[in-house]
Amino acid sequence: MSSVHFNHSLTAMSGNDIMAHSLTLEQKTAFAFVGMLLVFLGLLIIRCFRILLDPYSSMPSSNWADGIEGLEKGTFEM
Repeated sequence: MSSVHFNHSLTAMSGNDIMAHSLTLEQKTAFAFVGMLLVFLGLLIIRCFRILLDPYSSMPSSNWADGIEGLEKGTFEM
């Protein structure tokens, strides 16, 4: 049988007492990391919507094999 330990200190406090306690360094770091991830996710969503709205502007006009002269396109030098 496993014993479960509950911390009832937060439930016994009133709303003002909870707000009076500051966040720990780990909590601040976690909130900062989650915030940065949300900003990164937002930028990726905006970029994806721009690509969906105008897909041909994001593609380069040249081909990857344009600079290759001695080899056939699609083959690699051994």
